[in-house]
Amino acid sequence: MRDSLGEALAAAVDEMEDLVVLTADVGGPTRASMARRSGRYIDVGISEQELVSAAAGLAAAGLRPVAVAFAMFLMRAWEQARNTVARMNLNVKLVGTHAGFSDISDGSSHQSLEDIALMRVLPNFSVVVPADAAEVKRSLPEALRHEGPLYYRVGRDYSPSITDDLEYEFKLGRGVVLQDGSDVAVIGAGPVLWDAVMAAKELGKRGVSVSVIDMASVKPMDEDLVLKYAKRTGAIITVEEHMVAGGLGSSVSELLSAKYSVPVRMIGARSFGRSARAVRDLLMHSGINYRTIMSEAMELLRAR
Repeated sequence: MRDSLGEALAAAVDEMEDLVVLTADVGGPTRASMARRSGRYIDVGISEQELVSAAAGLAAAGLRPVAVAFAMFLMRAWEQARNTVARMNLNVKLVGTHAGFSDISDGSSHQSLEDIALMRVLPNFSVVVPADAAEVKRSLPEALRHEGPLYYRVGRDYSPSITDDLEYEFKLGRGVVLQDGSDVAVIGAGPVLWDAVMAAKELGKRGVSVSVIDMASVKPMDEDLVLKYAKRTGAIITVEEHMVAGGLGSSVSELLSAKYSVPVRMIGARSFGRSARAVRDLLMHSGINYRTIMSEAMELLRAR
């Protein structure tokens, strides 16, 4: 996903004269350095607090800054994101890469499983979590054109094909129905939507009709779409490569508890990660996978 991010950033800098890309000594690993040719590229060194503060200053001066760093360490600047960017409603885009379990070799210290919760809670901030490389190319230009603070989250290299063959235009605040069904709806964000699609296919063989919804726009969330499928199916499963507390599942549950109560099962991380040979190993170990989705779906149906 980071390669697609770099390519999209480089194209955006060429197209948008007010766009400035900043990074904290990770231009290479994040692929932000692909925007260097524009001349509007700043490396502040290893200091994420200064990264966000510098971006805020550029935004206050009328530019459109994009601050790029590893998601785990970008959260060091949460105070600056809150007190400067969010409170002043500045037009700053924060891009966290290597999110979720994707930094497999560096272990739990580098695996960011709390960032959606931290950024979702901030007033004025939008949060976008694309499913795959194709959705990065669709969503990043829209995210960069958005006026106001926005957090954009991508993984390192793990990006199974999910939306490549689909025809749709990404819009902030709108979800995309990947598969339509009537028995249960699975709502997800990020690369683990692949597991939702796989689970839907296997459950279909058993006669279970499953809807799969790509909620890349975690905030603002497509509330109308969530309510529509809650009413249609009567059962919701959320899946994300993030802690179950505070992420997409929490957002869906908050909405449904207030407007249309149905059973909700949240699939996500419940503890820190660990080193592994592959992201898939960690997803299977943590229960964030198609098998868990299938199990939860069958339990919801049996409970009716």
